[in-house]
Amino acid sequence: MQITVLSGGVGGSRFIEGLLRTKGPDDEVTVIANTADDISLFGLHISPDLDTVMYTLGDGIDRERGWGRTDESWNAKDELATYGIEQAWFGLGDRDIATHLVRTMRLQEGRTLSEVTAELCERWQPGVRLLPMTDDRVETHIGIDRDGRREIIHFQEYWIRLRAQVPVEEVVVQGVQDARPAPGVVEAIRGADLVLLPPSNPIVSIGPIAAVPGIREAIAATPAPVVGVSPLIGGGAVRGMADQLLTGLGIELSATGVAAHHGARSSGGLLDGWLVDTTDAAQLPALEALGLAARAVPLWMTDAGTTDRLAEDTVQLAHSIGARR
Repeated sequence: MQITVLSGGVGGSRFIEGLLRTKGPDDEVTVIANTADDISLFGLHISPDLDTVMYTLGDGIDRERGWGRTDESWNAKDELATYGIEQAWFGLGDRDIATHLVRTMRLQEGRTLSEVTAELCERWQPGVRLLPMTDDRVETHIGIDRDGRREIIHFQEYWIRLRAQVPVEEVVVQGVQDARPAPGVVEAIRGADLVLLPPSNPIVSIGPIAAVPGIREAIAATPAPVVGVSPLIGGGAVRGMADQLLTGLGIELSATGVAAHHGARSSGGLLDGWLVDTTDAAQLPALEALGLAARAVPLWMTDAGTTDRLAEDTVQLAHSIGARR
C-alpha cells in the first residue's frame, strides 16, 4: 500500500512511529508535514514540525520533551540571553542548531526546502518519504488582544513566549494563498491507497496543509479513504493549545467539533472517517450524522503498544470504508 499522512509535530510523529511498526513489509509511507510553524530567528530558517518528524522517526528526539535533540545542551541559548537578544525565548539547543545551519546554508545556495529536507533525511533515515507541504514561505500568525491592544504575532511567539495564555482572536496563515504544493505532495495524496490525519492540531497543523492551493483539491479527488484521529479526548487537547485556538475561533471544543471543522468529504470537507476516544463514544451518532464513519477506540499514545493499536485501528477503519465503496 501507499500510505500518505498529513502531519503536525509531536502527536503526528508518535502516531507515525506506530504506523511504521505495524505496516506491511511492502507498504510505503509518505509524510506531508506542516511548514506554517516555520520561523526565521538568529538568521536561521527553523522548521519545527519537519524536524520533530525527522528526529522522532530517526531516533534522535528527546523523548521526555517530545521535541529537540537527545543529550542536548543549551550554551548558545544562554549566551544569546546574556547578550540581551530578545528572541532568546525560542530555545535552540546546541546540537539542534546544526540542523538549522545546514538548512539555512542550503537554502541560501538556492536549494528548495524539499531538497534540503531530503538531504537532512539522508542522515536520519526516518523510514518515510518526508515532504514539506510547500517550498514557499508560509507562516501562521495569531491575532491577540493584549491589554486592550490588538497585535498579530508569530505562532511560535504565541506558543512559546506567551505559553498560549493570551486569548486568540484570529489565526492568519500568511502567504498560503500564493503557495504551491511541494513536488510530490499532490501525487502522494492522489495516488495513495490510504490518507491518514493523525492527532494533530486542526488549526495550526492540519489547517495550513489543507489551505495550500491544490492540496484540498487533491484530497477531494483521491480514491483513497481519508481517516483522521481526534486530537481531543473528553473535550480537552491531548497536547498543545488546541483548546485556546478552537475556543477563540468559536469552534466547539469536542471531538465532534473538530470533525465538523474538518468536514466530511461527501460535503466538500476532508474526512471519510474519524476516530474518537472511548470516553467520547456518545458522540458517534453525531459524527455519523455529519456523514462520517466513526469508531471509538483508545486514543492515548502512552506507550508503544497503545500507539501501535491506534495505528492499526486507523488503518482498519480506512480499509472498512474502502471496502464499502
